[in-house]
Amino acid sequence: MGPAPDRRPVVVGLLAALAVTVALVAIVALTRPGDDSDTIARGEPAPPIDGTTLEGATFSLAELRGRPVIVNFWGPTCVPCRDEFPLFKAKLAEHEADGVVLVGVLMADPPDLARQFVAEQAADWPTVVDPDGGIKGAYRVVARPQTYFIDRDGILRGIQIGEVRESDFERHYALIAGRS
Repeated sequence: MGPAPDRRPVVVGLLAALAVTVALVAIVALTRPGDDSDTIARGEPAPPIDGTTLEGATFSLAELRGRPVIVNFWGPTCVPCRDEFPLFKAKLAEHEADGVVLVGVLMADPPDLARQFVAEQAADWPTVVDPDGGIKGAYRVVARPQTYFIDRDGILRGIQIGEVRESDFERHYALIAGRS
């Protein structure tokens, strides 16, 4: 009787297929147009964000109407989320004249850990705490990081699932930067 066959390649292949399937289902579910109010779709008004920031200030997305807004769901234990911070800082500085605003929404991590990371990065944009997951649910977030690009009229124009890279940022930003 010979040695047992190595099943690791089969298991790895099945796990990879499962991951791809889950990602595709999430993308289709997130981007499909729908009639129910729970569906967020490009070309529709962005759901409200009202809450408290890491610093304890009140926050309302509605107060940013007239400015291009980027909403980023993140957490400090998420490596791609951490990797996005330098790009966001650079792009906010580059597009400062447009009045662009970045808003973080803390997801699945404790506020103290997020405060520490934000301080280390010298990030100056607000991060709203979402303790009950209501904001995450309204935006139908499937994973961290997930980023939404909202135009000056409060209309959702772009969604990025996964880490935002420079080309992603510029492609989505072009949709929200113009004057209405």
